[in-house]
Amino acid sequence: MWLLRLPGVYRPQADTWLLTRALREAHVGPGAHVLDLCTGTGAVAVSAARLGARRVSAVDTSRRAVWSARCNARLRGLPVRAQRRDVLAKPALGGFDVVLANPPYVPRRPGGGSGSRSARAWDAGPDGRRFVDLLCGAAPALLAKGGTMLMVHSSLCGVDGTLRSLRDAALKASVVARSVEPFGPVLTERIDYLQEAGLIEPGQRHEELVVIRADRTERPR
Repeated sequence: MWLLRLPGVYRPQADTWLLTRALREAHVGPGAHVLDLCTGTGAVAVSAARLGARRVSAVDTSRRAVWSARCNARLRGLPVRAQRRDVLAKPALGGFDVVLANPPYVPRRPGGGSGSRSARAWDAGPDGRRFVDLLCGAAPALLAKGGTMLMVHSSLCGVDGTLRSLRDAALKASVVARSVEPFGPVLTERIDYLQEAGLIEPGQRHEELVVIRADRTERPR
């Protein structure tokens, strides 16, 4: 899929396409109201609209990402509204049938990081869970009754922790997609820290990407 991408905006790659595949297999119903968090170029939002979503809200804190997503949707004539917003800091948004998320999840050494504009799209604290944990807590308020969230992240930041957090929030959660990928440039630069922190084994040069599905099911009283 060709996508316009302004400088500093996250380039769609393996995690983007794994999330897109999981979305396709989730069978989004016609007329669904979808929220795409950390939209970047809008690749996943565009896919949701193509699958029949009635409305897609694409959100990012980066102005350049919002403009990229907006242009990519308009070029295709799709019902995607891109806006600059921090949904997790402003939980007034809610009632979505589907929430999609590719949050920052790469661990970084405390006080480290590249400091670049692009790094905001992946840096997520010493254990990589800064944004994942926030999203797990916000998910019930974002979802409509019967709604579904699909979130992608690396196994380096703890799959079991994500499943536990979502279940503690009264959501039904499971892993629905996996893919083993070689380390890219960012993780390769951080191998020493990842080993020191016990996040990888000595000599490990790959990560497993996972898509976690969380459903807001109504429990019987």
